[in-house]
Amino acid sequence: MARFFIEVFYKGTNYAGFQIQQNANSIQAEIEKALKIFYKDHFGLTGSSRTDAGVHAMSNYFHFDSELLSVYDQEAINKGVYNLNSILPMDIVIRQIYKVADDAHCRFDAISREYQYNIFPGKNPFLSDRAYYYPYQLDMESLQQAAVAILNYKDFTSFSKRNTQSKTFDCEIFESCWMIKENLFIYKVRANRFLRGMVKGLVGTMLKVGTGKISLNEFHEVIEQKNCSLADFSVPAHGLFLMNVQF
Repeated sequence: MARFFIEVFYKGTNYAGFQIQQNANSIQAEIEKALKIFYKDHFGLTGSSRTDAGVHAMSNYFHFDSELLSVYDQEAINKGVYNLNSILPMDIVIRQIYKVADDAHCRFDAISREYQYNIFPGKNPFLSDRAYYYPYQLDMESLQQAAVAILNYKDFTSFSKRNTQSKTFDCEIFESCWMIKENLFIYKVRANRFLRGMVKGLVGTMLKVGTGKISLNEFHEVIEQKNCSLADFSVPAHGLFLMNVQF
């Protein structure tokens, strides 16, 4: 028996999330189905970073244990990846499968995760499913000040949705910034962990700062009140990308 990591990237528009669910299709369900079709064996996958319905990923991971693949060399595994991708829908791609240490864990061994949220201010049909159309004047300096302010906090209770199984709301934020690239407003954030709905809550509330609906001091108060009813989670999922998981 050997342990393997699977790196995947996907467009989440047509899926109810990353991990398997009883009454809706997911990224995990499609990959498990493809593995069973090709290898004629069941693979129980453990996910690294959950993404919600409609969220995309440039890089995310599963791990699994397999006696069948333990006798394959890497070249044979790579050929299997090609065949698996021919079975999977066009919006899910396996980037690689590789052997790891028996005790490696794609969730608990991750030291950081990086997300990006994309906003476009001018109507563009080619961005409508991968970025949030927000045709309002944004003050970049105010957005940046709010992003930097986040680095001073660890308790993000205000940016976690209520129906969560999290036992702690502490997160260590390593990077938080806004940038403009190719007519996109992009928010980039990297942390050791994220709470359910956290990035959307941060973005939605910072947009209030960027449009002058709340002040920077009021943004600090939202964080310090530890009350999720004060944050704005209304930004759509399709602007959000999981960019990287670092081990």
